[in-house]
Amino acid sequence: MSIPARARRPRRSTLVPLTVAAMTAVLLAPAGSAQGADTPSAVAPAAAAPAAGRPTESKPVFSYDKAVRESVWVDTRIDGDKDGRTDRVAVDIVRPRELDGTGRRVPVIMDASPYYRCCGRGNESQKKTYDTDGKPLQLPLFYDNYFVPRGYGYVAVDFTGTSRSDGCIDIGGRSEIASAKAVIEWLNGRGTGYTTRTGTERTRASWSNGDTGMIGKSWDGTVANGTAATGVKGLKTIVPIGAISSWYDYYFQQGADLYEGGPEDLAAGIENEEYAQRCAPVKKYLSDNAPLNGDRTAMWADRDFVPDARKVKASVFAVHGMQDLNVRMRNFGTWWDALAQQGVDRKVWLSQTGHVDPFDYRRAEWVKTLHRWFDHELMGYDNGIDREPMADIERAPDRWTTDKVWPPRSTEATKVRPDKGSSAGVGTLGLKPAKPGAKETFTDDPSLDEDAWATKIDTGTPEKAGFATKPLSRDLRLSGTGKVTLKVTPSTASANLSAVLVDLGPDTIRNYAAAGEGISTLTSRTCWGASTAADSACFKETRANTKAVDHTVFSRGWASLAHYRGDGKARPLTPGKTYEITIDLAASDHVVPAGHRLALIVGGTDAGLVEAPDSRPTVDLSLSGTSARLPVVGGERAFARATSGNAQAAPLSPGARDSVPVPQDLSRMPGEAR
Repeated sequence: MSIPARARRPRRSTLVPLTVAAMTAVLLAPAGSAQGADTPSAVAPAAAAPAAGRPTESKPVFSYDKAVRESVWVDTRIDGDKDGRTDRVAVDIVRPRELDGTGRRVPVIMDASPYYRCCGRGNESQKKTYDTDGKPLQLPLFYDNYFVPRGYGYVAVDFTGTSRSDGCIDIGGRSEIASAKAVIEWLNGRGTGYTTRTGTERTRASWSNGDTGMIGKSWDGTVANGTAATGVKGLKTIVPIGAISSWYDYYFQQGADLYEGGPEDLAAGIENEEYAQRCAPVKKYLSDNAPLNGDRTAMWADRDFVPDARKVKASVFAVHGMQDLNVRMRNFGTWWDALAQQGVDRKVWLSQTGHVDPFDYRRAEWVKTLHRWFDHELMGYDNGIDREPMADIERAPDRWTTDKVWPPRSTEATKVRPDKGSSAGVGTLGLKPAKPGAKETFTDDPSLDEDAWATKIDTGTPEKAGFATKPLSRDLRLSGTGKVTLKVTPSTASANLSAVLVDLGPDTIRNYAAAGEGISTLTSRTCWGASTAADSACFKETRANTKAVDHTVFSRGWASLAHYRGDGKARPLTPGKTYEITIDLAASDHVVPAGHRLALIVGGTDAGLVEAPDSRPTVDLSLSGTSARLPVVGGERAFARATSGNAQAAPLSPGARDSVPVPQDLSRMPGEAR
C-alpha cells in the first residue's frame, strides 16, 4: 500500500527565543523539601543555548514546588443534563509561577479523563487530591511533575458527568468531546471560564499561548482523537495511547458482539452517583441505539472519528499494544490509515503488550521521546524528531526496531489461499487456489478460543478449519491491515465467524494474557520530574512478564454472518444458503521467522473475545471461494520465496526486515538505575 510522505510543517522558531529568555531571566526559588531530580537551582545554566546557536530541548528551570495550582470551570455551551443551564467542566491547572506578570505565555499539555475520581490513572491508580480550599494537590501521572519545570502548563480536565464537572457522560458523544474542545478554546481566548462551578466571576487563561497538546491512555486518548477530529484551532498535537477511534469498533466488529455490556453500562459505572437519576435519559438513549444485532446506528456514526480524519490539523503520536484485547488494534489501524490518507504528520510506537502505557514498559525511552515530541510540536525546538524514523516496533520483549515509514513502502496486499491437506481440517496455505468444490466444515464451540484452535492446528478438530504454510525458508514480515474473504454455508439462522493469523513455532513473548498484560510491577521506584509532599514524581518500576509459547496469534478479525453485505445492517440468514463475507483483520506488525509456519485459522465464536450467538451452527467453508489479502513486506515475491520449501540458508528477501534495530543502550537514560 502507498503511504503518503510525512508533511513537514514550518518550525515555530519564534517560540524558542521567548522560551530561552523566560528561562534565563528568572531567578528561581530554592527547592522544597520534597523536590526530586528535576529540582531547579537558583540559577539556570542548563538553559543556555549550545555553541551552535539555538537550544534543542526545554530544561527544568521553573519551580514545581512553587507552581500555580488552581481550578477553573469552563462553559461547554451544552446543557447535557437538561437542568436549564449549560454544563461547566472542571479544569485543574499546574503552571510555572515565575512567568506571572512577565507577559510571557506557555504552551499546555492536557489530559482529559473520566477516571480522576472513580478509578484513578496509571499503573498505581492515582486519583486527584485537593486541599481544604479545593485547590489541586496531586494530579495523577508524571506529566505535571516533569513538564511544568520545563516551561509547560499542565491541565487535567474532568469529562462532563464525572468528578467535579456538570452534565452527563455520553460515551464519545457531543458532550464528551465538548468537554475537551471547550477547554482548548478557553486556552486560546475564545471560551468562557469561571472561578467556581456555579458562580459568575469569569477568568481568562492569560498565561497560555494557546498551543495545546493532548495526551492520554484508553478513554483519555479516545477523547484526544475525537477532539482532533473536530479540527479545533489551537490543538497542535495529540498522543493517543491504546485509544478508541470508533466506539462501534470498541463494542462490535462487523456485527460481532465483543462485550457483554453496552455503553449505558459503562456510563453507569463511571458517572458520579448523584447524577445517576438525572442522566437516566442519556443512558436510555445509549441503550436504545446500541442494538445487540450489531447494526450501525446514527448514534454509532456520531461516535466514529475516522471519517473526520480530514479535519485533523494536529500531529499524531499514536501508541498501541499489538496484543491489546481491550481497545483492539482495529481501532488503531483504521485511524492510522485514515490519517495517512490525509497526510497528517504521524509517529507510532507498537508494543507486544496488551492495554499498557509505554511509561510502564519502556519508561526511560518513552519520557525522552515524549519530551522531544512536545518540545518540537509545542515549543518549536528543531530537535530533529520530525526527521527520525516514523515507527518503533517491539519485536521481542524489550527488543525494538524502527521503520522510516509505517507500514514499509514495500508492503503489498498479497492474496493467499487455503487448500485441502492430508486430512480433514488440516489444510495448506499458499498462492494457488483450491479446486472447485473443495471445502472444510466446522461447528461453533463457544467454549474454545483461538489458543485452543492453534494448539491443535495439525489435528482435525470439529470447531475450526486450519491452514498452514510449510516451514518458512526465510523470514516473512506482515505489516499493516489485512482482509479475509470467506464463502460459507451455515446450518442455522445466525453465525459468528472468526479469522486469526498465527505464527506456528516456539518463541518467548510478553505474557499479554496475564493480569499485567505483559508487565510485572516491582516495589522499587524511579523519579521523573520534581515532587512535592503531596505529589511524588517517583513511580514503581516494572519489568517484562514473559512466557514461552509454541505459537503466537498476531492478528484477528471477527464478524456476524448476518452482516455479510457490509453496510452496517444485519439481515436474516437462510440455513443452507451460501454467503460471502469479508472480515477485516486488525493491524499488526509481525515477523514469522525462518523455520516457523504461518497459519490462517477460521472458526466460529472466539471464546472470551466474542459473545456467543443463540445457535451453534455447523458451517461449510468453500475453499475455492476463500482467500486472504495479507500485508506482506515484499509482496507476493517475498511470500513465494519464504514458502518455497527450500530450507537451505539464503539471503533475506528484500524488505522482509526493512526495520532497523534500536541499540539496546537507548532503552535507558544515562544514570537510570537498572
